[in-house]
Amino acid sequence: MNYYSLLADLVLIVHTGVIVFVVGGLLAIVIGALAGWKWVINRVFRLIHLLAITYIVGQTWLGASCPLTRWENSLRLGAHESTYEAQGFIAYWLHRLIFYQAPSWVFTLSYTLFALIVAATLFWVPPRWRNSEIQAQKQTPQE
Repeated sequence: MNYYSLLADLVLIVHTGVIVFVVGGLLAIVIGALAGWKWVINRVFRLIHLLAITYIVGQTWLGASCPLTRWENSLRLGAHESTYEAQGFIAYWLHRLIFYQAPSWVFTLSYTLFALIVAATLFWVPPRWRNSEIQAQKQTPQE
């Protein structure tokens, strides 16, 4: 068993999870606001979500590559793998899903617009930032 290859696949799965969190998180916020889901205003969730997309946008504006991509590529080299086609089914399709070809400005623009939408949700669906709001809800008599 090639442990470098296995670790590279694990990094790829984590990378895909980050993408699902960022994109799915925005969808959850929008759908949750319309459906009345209270958890979408959770400040920890919203802060982590905002920090994740801010980090991604910062990388693209600085022209830096993603550390997860670099780490995975390093592990693939350690496994003596030169192409993704040599990988298993899951790795192949995850790569096809998250690594696509386009000029770098397309990614920078896309990530920036996505981050602006995430920022807009902070006003449209404001998170619960203070514990005083929770205390006030607890003190309100139930009818």
